[in-house]
Amino acid sequence: MNYLITANELIQQQKNGDSLLVFDCRCSLMDAEAGKKAYLERHIPGAFYADLNKQLSSPHRPEITGRHPLPDRNDWIKQVQQWGIWPEHRVVVYDDVGGVFAARLWWLLRWIGHDNTAVLNGGWQAWLEAGGENTDKLPEALATSDYDYAELEALTKTIEVEDIDVASQLLLDAREAKRFAGEMEPIDPVAGHIPGAICSPTSGNTNSTGEFKSADELREKFAPVLEAGQKEIVCYCGSGVSAAHNILAMRVAGLDEPSLYVGSWSEWITDPTRPIATGMK
Repeated sequence: MNYLITANELIQQQKNGDSLLVFDCRCSLMDAEAGKKAYLERHIPGAFYADLNKQLSSPHRPEITGRHPLPDRNDWIKQVQQWGIWPEHRVVVYDDVGGVFAARLWWLLRWIGHDNTAVLNGGWQAWLEAGGENTDKLPEALATSDYDYAELEALTKTIEVEDIDVASQLLLDAREAKRFAGEMEPIDPVAGHIPGAICSPTSGNTNSTGEFKSADELREKFAPVLEAGQKEIVCYCGSGVSAAHNILAMRVAGLDEPSLYVGSWSEWITDPTRPIATGMK
């Protein structure tokens, strides 16, 4: 399965009239309207907009959930059907930050069994660099599909204190080192990480142009996973969004698919009795 698609490949497939749908996932955690604004200004022709907060997440419940809870599964299926996605569609998703937000939609479609989804490698910038057309024209809505999607098993994980077992489990934290270590926390009210976790920032998945590194380079980055043997691998981040980028990178590297702790750090800290670790270990 090809989890990535190049800009040139997408340009050619659009010219060929292949059965594909494109979704723009641009977003800013600091400005909820920035992504939609950028989309309305210019986007890949035919692309629909997927809103992280309104479509790719359910409402945040302070002190109960993480910042970006999963959509209700039935509501999510309805959303996918409203977009007109059918099993035969090749879905292509993109953003302008190396796939961090696009990976959320990639993962959500896998969550309901639609595996035929690819992230545009290098995103919006790669599209422009390749000479891809762009427009401010909104696409016409497609007819609603009635495809009955099936949930894939074992893609999500809920973690409680009693679940932490470093002997049988490896937790990968997708946040940058300073946030992991508790040296800074620009978003959540508490800094640090889940005890026993390993820092594996999403920034290490891509090169300077925002394109994913080679499979060999990614396997080197995820060496702790290779060394973990039969341990259960669980990915998390601040709110369950960028962790999907690590999952995607692991699949690109040819590694088995890990679970996603959807609530992630922002859910973990809602319970003051849960332990918090700082530093790099």
